[in-house]
Amino acid sequence: MRVMVLIKADKNSEAGVMPDPQLLTEMGQYNEELVKAGILLAGEGLHPSSRGARVRFEGRQRSVIDGPFAETKELLAGFWLWQVRSMEEAIEWVKRCPNPMGEACEVEIRPVFEADDFGEALTPELREQEDRLREQIAARH
Repeated sequence: MRVMVLIKADKNSEAGVMPDPQLLTEMGQYNEELVKAGILLAGEGLHPSSRGARVRFEGRQRSVIDGPFAETKELLAGFWLWQVRSMEEAIEWVKRCPNPMGEACEVEIRPVFEADDFGEALTPELREQEDRLREQIAARH
């Protein structure tokens, strides 16, 4: 199963404060462990929301909201995409993670939808399209 591991933002990450060299070293070592275990598919830190935007959908209308965004607890500072055997395995890996914020924080783990999760709504034609798109993406990397 694939899971998205979400690192929540805090006041420092939103202010653009860079992690200290010790945390970067620890995270680099942790990422190496994830790669060696065959778990890490992707992972990146995110710039503060002041450098981002949101697009609001209201029917056919679209409006752009420029950052920064007020509710820090709802913002992300980074993510990993992992391939694991179970949610329990993902939890165990997160427990081994260096504290990403150096203070009280939460790391969220969310399963990624797989094609089979959509049941009959994913018709054979849609499944073919999905497979074709995944192949094209893989070929680019």
